[in-house]
Amino acid sequence: MWKSGVVLLIAGACVSACGGGGGGDGERTQKRIGQELATLTRAKSCDDLRSTLRQQAIDRMHEELDAKLAIALERRSGFCEYPVMDDVSSPPPSGGSSGGASSTSSTNNQVAGVDEPDFIKNDSRYLYVLADGKLKVVQAWPAASSRIVGALAIAGTPRKLVLDGDRALVFSSVPSSEGAGQDWHRQECTYGYDCDFVGDGTLLQLTWVDLKDRAHPQALRSVRFQGSYITARRVGSAVHTVVTFPGPKVPTVASWPQDILSCGDDKTYSEKEIRSAFERLREENLRILKSEDFTLPLPRFVEQTVGEGGTIPPLPYPLAECDSFYVSHAGDPASFLSLVSTDLGAPDTLNATVVVGRPGAVYSNGESLYVSARHSEDATSGGWFFPRESGIPEASTVHRFSLSAGPPASEYRGSAAVKGRVLNQFAMDEHAGHFRIATTTGHLPSPDVHSTLTVLEPRDGGLVQVGQLDHLAPSEDIRSARFDGERGFVVTFKKTDPLFVLDLKDPAAPKVAGELKIPGFSTYMHLLDDNHLLSIGYDAQDMGDFAWFQGVLLQVFDISTPSAPTLTHKTVIGTRGSSSEALTQHLAFNYFREKQLLALPMAVCEQSAGGGSYGEQLTFNGLMVYRVAADTGFNYLGGVAHTPASTPAFPSQGACSNWWTQASTSVKRSVFMEDFVYSVAEDSIHVANVAAPGTDVAVVPLD
Repeated sequence: MWKSGVVLLIAGACVSACGGGGGGDGERTQKRIGQELATLTRAKSCDDLRSTLRQQAIDRMHEELDAKLAIALERRSGFCEYPVMDDVSSPPPSGGSSGGASSTSSTNNQVAGVDEPDFIKNDSRYLYVLADGKLKVVQAWPAASSRIVGALAIAGTPRKLVLDGDRALVFSSVPSSEGAGQDWHRQECTYGYDCDFVGDGTLLQLTWVDLKDRAHPQALRSVRFQGSYITARRVGSAVHTVVTFPGPKVPTVASWPQDILSCGDDKTYSEKEIRSAFERLREENLRILKSEDFTLPLPRFVEQTVGEGGTIPPLPYPLAECDSFYVSHAGDPASFLSLVSTDLGAPDTLNATVVVGRPGAVYSNGESLYVSARHSEDATSGGWFFPRESGIPEASTVHRFSLSAGPPASEYRGSAAVKGRVLNQFAMDEHAGHFRIATTTGHLPSPDVHSTLTVLEPRDGGLVQVGQLDHLAPSEDIRSARFDGERGFVVTFKKTDPLFVLDLKDPAAPKVAGELKIPGFSTYMHLLDDNHLLSIGYDAQDMGDFAWFQGVLLQVFDISTPSAPTLTHKTVIGTRGSSSEALTQHLAFNYFREKQLLALPMAVCEQSAGGGSYGEQLTFNGLMVYRVAADTGFNYLGGVAHTPASTPAFPSQGACSNWWTQASTSVKRSVFMEDFVYSVAEDSIHVANVAAPGTDVAVVPLD
């Protein structure tokens, strides 16, 4: 069964709400304009869709030439512009059984009940691991008898999976036709500070797997998409996957007149010469845009089927036909963004919703799913989301989808643009019908850097801003965020780590309840209980105008009094160069609340001279295990040591030279089963009792 609903949402308009909850006539006018620009019209045919895209390309061309003309008239000479051919479309985007343990840890999901894909899943008896091109089933209980009992080869490079009972869905990367035979892909963006959530550049393949017989897993269906995996969420047996596809192909045109090149000479042009040159270029661009055809590479998927006579040639199917697209009246298309929904128990069910927009960070609470993409005014050729005089150079678009089950499906519900750029999924949250998002404007070391908390509410078919807390932590940027009901927590950094506790009881008036300044900063915050935060990050050495990051920092904060948060416990691991996968990948952070156990992949470096000097000696590489409690703090139980992995994809693994945003360790994940911990690296799983982590009770090779 295949159904689709496609919304052509052009990112480049001030959609739904550009101002705050109140405001005067100017603000209300801006909101009205935003609402009008966000209005969607259904395309009547492919010709109608092409015509709309063509007109939008013409509008963007006019705006870009107007901007370049203003520069030329202001300078008159000394230009160093060249007639570069600009693509007036945006570029393409830059994956329990009976007899088991009585208690186990599970994936560290942002929202309870909303499962996030990872390369390892577990129930009370088995681990399900993607390794060496296969889905491997590891009997993990009893712990001392851990071994691989089944495996299934997966096409492409299997990267993530979700699990529900006896069914799994595997997300694989497959080289595109242009890169056939190669396994190139971008490194996954997980933290978001100096990377963007645009996919790995390969094609996505989904494989449904039956696990009733753990010794003989069976593939039920395989579908390949002509787009890249961004992320997915599982709610029960329903799985919603975000996929990005290349956008419309638009003819390229020049953005600077070829006959007024003057870089390197002193020639001065008259106003008439400049205007005439730009008008000639404008006429030529119009001729090109009106005469050349616009190709529409609509998002497609390819069914991988097997019949009695062998493999049937795969057939491509469009996600939707042209008359299913809905078009807004202005914008800057970048790529097609699809939300594909399926059921683990019914592989023939596949529904999709598609918009034209950029991929980005994703948040979901199981009922709604939000995609937030970053935009820069300097890189936008179309209309900007805010009045030019507002001085807002960065924005994040927010697209909301409602999720449903029986059969799984999604529906586009509206959009908004907010000030600043979003860091990652933890900077977003929905509570009591209100969406909260924390963003940063500007980049260090600029003194204009600051952060913003914006509250949106679904209204009138869109998302309307109802509250905002602006200019939070001037001259600092956001390093981590977390929301919990009517509270929010934001960590910013330049030299010290201000932990802000936000009071979000009144959506129309979010405010800072309390603040705590300490050295270093947190990259991930975890609720230890209702009154305490557990965090991981970096210690820092204050150098006056800046600070050097140092060893890995673990902290416990008492947040029971929002107006006066306090640091109750801390421990620093190693020196500069020490690293943990959990610093930039929350799925590697494993706090087993039932037993107060914390497991962290860790590479510990020592013998640093301080400052910008990295540690010269790797003293530990493996999994570190702690008992963590709000009253007693950190009790180190020991480490599960691994031999450093040496794989071409990660040449710096095990070394003491990781940059702080590129934290990487040989050990990637961990699982707790009762009093045993399973330390998972790319090549092996080491099993140990938490009472003696340094002694392996079993080792399971994965290669």
